[in-house]
Amino acid sequence: MSEPTFGSGDSIFEQLFALLQSSGPVNWKLAREVTKSLAGPAEPIDPNLAEEYRELGTAAALRLDACSRLPAGRGALLHPVDRSTWTAENQQAFRILVEPLAEKFDLGDGGPMGDALGYLGPALLGIQAGTMVGFMAHRALGQFDTGIPSLEHDRAYLVVPNVEEFALVHQLDARQVRLWAALHELAFHRLMGIPWLRGYFVGIVGEFYETVSFDVTGLLRRLGDLEDPGELERLLDADSSGVPSLLRGEVDGERLDRVRAFVAVLGGYGDHLTRRAGAVVLPDLDRIEEAHRRQRTETDQALEFLRQLAGLDLPRALATTAAEFCAEVERRWGAETLDAMWDDPAKLPNRHELTDPVGWAARTLL
Repeated sequence: MSEPTFGSGDSIFEQLFALLQSSGPVNWKLAREVTKSLAGPAEPIDPNLAEEYRELGTAAALRLDACSRLPAGRGALLHPVDRSTWTAENQQAFRILVEPLAEKFDLGDGGPMGDALGYLGPALLGIQAGTMVGFMAHRALGQFDTGIPSLEHDRAYLVVPNVEEFALVHQLDARQVRLWAALHELAFHRLMGIPWLRGYFVGIVGEFYETVSFDVTGLLRRLGDLEDPGELERLLDADSSGVPSLLRGEVDGERLDRVRAFVAVLGGYGDHLTRRAGAVVLPDLDRIEEAHRRQRTETDQALEFLRQLAGLDLPRALATTAAEFCAEVERRWGAETLDAMWDDPAKLPNRHELTDPVGWAARTLL
């Protein structure tokens, strides 16, 4: 007997009964079904267009070799993919953002409520994880455009339908946008090759989540008050805000700022390195960057779920501030000084230093 497909016709209540049979802190089986329903069907990339992307990736790597001390590292080839392929490759890539929340559903007893949460917690987190990646699939131009380190692979991707749509919507030269995106993706890939980077990110996210608490009994009470399966279906609908509205977290501002600053510097330095490598080969670089900055200021539904669910508010526009920080540091003290901040996480700017390069220099250079 085949397993039910999410959204195939049966009510979500019936489908969840089958999909709830999952072990682990997050129900990744359910997450995948949610992601597939949001990302849509496969869209094969035209072979000629895919080859152009790969050729531009080779050119981008040469440009970065000439202006960056960061090595290309493993898996530096550019992979042009559609949304469906990208989600399949990245389903658990951002698991660090949801898995630490699983212990918040633990009541510490073996009673009926604890047993219920043993299934419900992983399912709720699976829905959120699936929704996050599903929304990313329609927005992210590549790994660089998520702003978040991947924990599952070391490959560089560009989501071709999104890159092409970005160029079309903003009336930009498509070939220049493709090269810019390739530069940005491979710059981000080099950052991901820094030995301490992923572990540091996991550490600061884990520290943030240590202070988050949920009203688990309130969650169960609300679920117990539901009068029919239709209400549960609406509550768990991936397109609604039902699940996040059930959960409330208390935020530690200092720890949140640590995560914010790190994510901002990743994006901002990527912007800066892309400009450093692309300024002489991209006549429309200013227009492309401005369009990307505008897009960053728009509400990101993927990250909005994290903000509502656990208070992990990561404003993507802060990367622009970080890019300005990078430009000012390089102007005052040179590219070598700027690039050296990746030698040690202690050299990275904190949230306040992003707008105070002199203060950063006083702390790290003297």
